[in-house]
Amino acid sequence: MSDIELHYVERGNGEPLILLHGNGEDNSCFQHQVPYLAQSFRVIALDTRGHGKSPRGTAPFTLVQFARDLDEFMDAREIESAHLFGFSDGANIALLFALEHPERTKSLVLNGGNLYPEGLAQGVRRGIADEYERALSAGDEREVELLRLMIDEPHIEPAGLAMLDMPTLVVAGTDDMITEEHTRLIARSIPGSVLRFVEGSHFVAAENPEAFNRVLADFYGI
Repeated sequence: MSDIELHYVERGNGEPLILLHGNGEDNSCFQHQVPYLAQSFRVIALDTRGHGKSPRGTAPFTLVQFARDLDEFMDAREIESAHLFGFSDGANIALLFALEHPERTKSLVLNGGNLYPEGLAQGVRRGIADEYERALSAGDEREVELLRLMIDEPHIEPAGLAMLDMPTLVVAGTDDMITEEHTRLIARSIPGSVLRFVEGSHFVAAENPEAFNRVLADFYGI
């Protein structure tokens, strides 16, 4: 049983589609996707543990724990299986969940995810390391926890993705903080996955929502 209750917003009807935001964000990062997707799905946009309006709780602050939280959230709401759409760390959570619970994962959208920290562009990793040192020196425990996620996690073996057989979209910005080579590796490692790049940065879903939503529409067939 979970030590916390995750905050979420819910819109629309149909098959459940759970949205998972990135590091340091909350469900509002999908403000351009929720109304659009709610025309076809029961959209559930979560705040991850220790993000937005969801409490931190006492469990470990790790991506693996966040995937466990998702499993318990679905259990509590009697959601047998769902489509998962994750952005950045949310994509990593979705991937960890799908690997552990493929039978509960109807489809995957992985936007700007990475399998290991080295998937981030080198300059980005340097910047995160600098921020981490500053947060450590300042005694900012929340910032340290958040930055540690990007420095130390995730650890997903590309070969392990071969077991995934649900429909999967791998999508990133043309100027993403995840290297193009790494995004292509993820897509190549998941059998039958669809790979798309949309003009924009790591935050392309917010910056270029019309183009991004068209990619989602093509994938979902809506």
